[in-house]
Amino acid sequence: MEITGLIESLYSRHGLTHETILQFRREIYDNYKANPRPMPWRQTDDPYRILVSEVMLQQTRVERVAGKYLQFIAAFPDFTALGRAPFPEVLALWQGLGYNRRALSLHKTARLVIDTFDGKLPPSPAALQTLPGIGAYTAAAIAAFAFHQPVVLIETNIRSVYIHFFFMDRQDVPDREIFPFIRATLDADDVRTWYYALMDYGARLKQQFTNPSRRSAHYARQAPFHGSDRQVRGKILKMLLEKPFSSSTEIAELTGVDMGRLCKILTQLVEENLVIRKRKGYAIAEN
Repeated sequence: MEITGLIESLYSRHGLTHETILQFRREIYDNYKANPRPMPWRQTDDPYRILVSEVMLQQTRVERVAGKYLQFIAAFPDFTALGRAPFPEVLALWQGLGYNRRALSLHKTARLVIDTFDGKLPPSPAALQTLPGIGAYTAAAIAAFAFHQPVVLIETNIRSVYIHFFFMDRQDVPDREIFPFIRATLDADDVRTWYYALMDYGARLKQQFTNPSRRSAHYARQAPFHGSDRQVRGKILKMLLEKPFSSSTEIAELTGVDMGRLCKILTQLVEENLVIRKRKGYAIAEN
């Protein structure tokens, strides 16, 4: 990847001209064409499928999502199928992706889209953010990839590209300083391909250089998974999918979690409507 000259050219100008924008785009697109990363959700602009992919990709590696996405779409091909499915079925298929609250949010969103938006996902980022589990980034991604809107979009790989090219000697770079560069260089004629190309370029940067995102003001290392409450939550939910209406004692024995910690996590799961308490046992909520 011959990028040193381009970085120096862009950086030395302390701004952007039409010429440097075209040069920057050419670099990004050339890499995209030379190093394709085929992904199933890139072959569609169906709003439902884009929504599913974006929710799955939240805090989860692309490699883990690819196979699960195809299974999920096969089982629940549209909002109606997902909204009508019992939540335990949705959660069972979600296993392996982690962050199980996303499955609940997606299930609730399907029902809201059917009941409130006549079965059609709204194109407005503001409207999208009223749906469960959809924040600013996910709303912008759906607007770009499903509705071809020229919105300003930033995630870890895109952030890496702009820090690498435009903030060479900076630490703690805030997103608010990156947004003007994203807006200025945006290819509004083909926003989907442009953002996919940026994401792929950022992924390559991380393989060849120290991750530029570490110089972001928003960078934070993810806490270890092993032994975390997140891991325990996953164990509990997996067990309850296999053995509903288990008592706390049974759950503690089968998961190996001490009772004090277990009761605290079970209470959280009940409050989040992932689990219900019925009689003397617990089960996955039907929702």
